[in-house]
Amino acid sequence: MTPRHSVRLATRADAAVIGHHRAAMFRDMGLVGDADVPALAAASCAAIAPLLGTPDYLGWLVEADGRVAAGGALVVRRLLPRPEALEGGEEAYLLNLYTEPTYRRRGLARALVETMLAWCVAHGIRRVSLHASAEGRPLYESFGFAATNEMRLDL
Repeated sequence: MTPRHSVRLATRADAAVIGHHRAAMFRDMGLVGDADVPALAAASCAAIAPLLGTPDYLGWLVEADGRVAAGGALVVRRLLPRPEALEGGEEAYLLNLYTEPTYRRRGLARALVETMLAWCVAHGIRRVSLHASAEGRPLYESFGFAATNEMRLDL
């Protein structure tokens, strides 16, 4: 990341750009078509706006050249006791990591992940999970993320 880029916490005023990033992320992964992007962006903005500025959704944005070029967030989930952590604890779930196409391969996503992992360390969170796109997987693996046995059922 060059000195002209900066990472900052997202505020409620950033809800529209976060909604755009979320919809564009799903479009780029092939999960929604271009025609569905505006509706998903609007729904995401409406859902995320009230959470910004609260502990329920912590977002960070990278600004470059006077605009938001990338963003990502985390939510903290309470975990029940498990074999490796009898006290339970908390897990951070990283989500909405997106970099505008013209800013990719410049270290912006890496800077976001570093910032979010540093926040986790500072807050005593020892477990972090995420869902990775094929394009994002090498970045997360470079931090030590590994595939798990998670399964899902959509009802």
